[in-house]
Amino acid sequence: MTGAATGRGRIDKRRAILEAAFAVFAERGYAQACVQEIADAAGVAKPTVYNHLNDKETLLRHAMETAADTVGAECLRALARLRDDVADLEAALRDCAVRMLKVCNSPRARALRSLTYAQLGTLPDLADLVQDRTSGRLAEALADRLARLALSGRLRSCDPAVAAEQLLALLTGPLEARTRLGTRKVTSAELEAISAAAVATFLAAYGN
Repeated sequence: MTGAATGRGRIDKRRAILEAAFAVFAERGYAQACVQEIADAAGVAKPTVYNHLNDKETLLRHAMETAADTVGAECLRALARLRDDVADLEAALRDCAVRMLKVCNSPRARALRSLTYAQLGTLPDLADLVQDRTSGRLAEALADRLARLALSGRLRSCDPAVAAEQLLALLTGPLEARTRLGTRKVTSAELEAISAAAVATFLAAYGN
């Protein structure tokens, strides 16, 4: 019992460190942030941070990985409402689209994009890490949903991976433009308008 409690405490402490690190990096930037600030924000001693994560770069990588997993999971939950037996496909697509855009427009997602862009020159592989855990996983899950809709006759026969890529592009392209690459938070009305236009264009190409 003591061992389990100790293990749980270590996991919780590591999670607190990573959450604090992401918040500090998002606010201060990687170059300006220091490990002591992160330790203070997490409520631990500075050596404890190094005990869990070897150095500042490792801290950044794991913090961004954790944030990307959270954003990716939230997007997948938004997609879960899209089933092949929905009565109103357009309404269901718009509902899922709005929910996904709200995740992408959340403070965590915007901070994640900002940190990713900022490190492209020095740590370009972070972009692959973030993309794989967010849009990559979402694209795969969306392709599966679209394939089921095509098999049930709700959509035209198509390459579901291409269809998913195009629908996501119709959503994320306007979002990036309106948020100024993640630096501006858009309104719910704007998200609704982006979703409605994207779904209308998608169904014009793939709807039955």
